[in-house]
Amino acid sequence: MARVVELSYYPVKGCAGTSAGEALLTPAGLAHDRSFMVVSEDGVYRTQRRDPLLAVIRPLITPDGDHLTLTAPGTESLHLRVDTSGTRRKVDLFGTAYQGIDQGDGAADWLTDVLGAPSRLVRTPPEHDRVTDGRTPGTSGYADSSALHVISRSTLDHLNTRLTARGAHPLPLNRFRPNLVIDGWDAPHTEDRAHRLRIGDTDLGYTKLAIRCAVTLVDQHSGTRAGPEPLRTLAAYRRAAQGGVAFGTKYAVLRPGRVAVGDEVSVTVWGESEL
Repeated sequence: MARVVELSYYPVKGCAGTSAGEALLTPAGLAHDRSFMVVSEDGVYRTQRRDPLLAVIRPLITPDGDHLTLTAPGTESLHLRVDTSGTRRKVDLFGTAYQGIDQGDGAADWLTDVLGAPSRLVRTPPEHDRVTDGRTPGTSGYADSSALHVISRSTLDHLNTRLTARGAHPLPLNRFRPNLVIDGWDAPHTEDRAHRLRIGDTDLGYTKLAIRCAVTLVDQHSGTRAGPEPLRTLAAYRRAAQGGVAFGTKYAVLRPGRVAVGDEVSVTVWGESEL
């Protein structure tokens, strides 16, 4: 029987995640997931691809979303009252224009000091209505694409077997920054074919394979690049038809609700892998 064994959400895009025993699943994903984003002074999103030190910033948001705390090694914590009604500013995410609510000069100064580059913090406005692509359209905050990223333990175990066979070190799941981790599927990459999932009282629809990038080369504890793995090994057996290498899958939320560690995962629609 397949079950959820880990839940994580990432309040600030590119920064460290928060593990949870249970969480509200909204149409845009787990509550507070990627609702904030660090941008340059001209509004372009920052990512671990270019700014790996984002990984050492640990956000903590209150359940009501009203207060955000940011911590990082070697500096005092920053405590913010979240602004959800301030002036909107244009932000750029993968070349697409969205709106963000700037969280003030204090947050900007703190992030600039930690990252060593002029930065500001923005939040999705209440009217944020982004439409995501893929086989099942949906919505999300500032995530790369769809609302939820899912990986199974058997998928990671298979990769780590290949890594160790090459003399490389096994990698933790946090290199891939999933929202849900599923255990109980014996065959690796079962999530490729699980095109509709029921978890608790929620339903998820498959959107696309997760195409991996240089973020997987970043050690999530130190904020330093530690490549070339896993991309070198994945390229040997997970080349996607549309280009790049695939590891894990993305889903849209079809029916919101609550999800929890221990929830049974039922596949209600199977399909062919798009690999």
